[in-house]
Amino acid sequence: MGAELATSEVFGNLAHIVYASNDFVEVYEAIVNAAPDLVEGCDHASLMLRRRGRFETVAASDEVARSIDGYERELGEGPCIDAIADASVFHDEDLADGSPWPRLTERVLAQTPVRGMAGFRLRAGEEVTGALNLFSDTAGALSQQSVHQGIVLASFVTVALVASEQRDTAESLRAGLHSNREIGKAMGLMMAFHKISDEEAFTMLRRTSQDMNIKLSEVARRVVEHHNRA
Repeated sequence: MGAELATSEVFGNLAHIVYASNDFVEVYEAIVNAAPDLVEGCDHASLMLRRRGRFETVAASDEVARSIDGYERELGEGPCIDAIADASVFHDEDLADGSPWPRLTERVLAQTPVRGMAGFRLRAGEEVTGALNLFSDTAGALSQQSVHQGIVLASFVTVALVASEQRDTAESLRAGLHSNREIGKAMGLMMAFHKISDEEAFTMLRRTSQDMNIKLSEVARRVVEHHNRA
């Protein structure tokens, strides 16, 4: 009961961080640092994202996890890279008993205490994909139960990724308003008329663009024209 309460408290703290923080590096670090407390058999964790075709470790619980991510990028194989590429969960609970990543396994066994690994795919939008990597120092410790727990933890990362992308979209929108006068005008009119924020105005424009299958700039132009005729 005490362990369940502790787990509940950890997830509660994570939820607060994910939804309340504007520092997404802090969110990512909180999640990987919590992984050993939330996933049975997990000793180390990392989060790797693919942005514009490049893999990048954005958070790691320690240097062991960060080093293994580096090996994966160098060798082009591993549970994290496979999870990102193939939209699945990749799990090897005992690296010494054969492995789908022979070169990575050889490096990991020789240079780290890790004996088991698992990768969980994440996705947010069209450009950002990633994977949560979990590592165990004990062969067989990352069980099927650990995989289920890892999937739950990965859901927290997905929420953070989506929130991060939405924030980036809003910031990019603000920065681009000066270069797209029609969209800026349309948003200003909608914000004043509907008493909504710039993000909400942009969401309305984008949804209309998708529903009508016409360019966002054309939707904005029609909004401005309609206002001028009114």
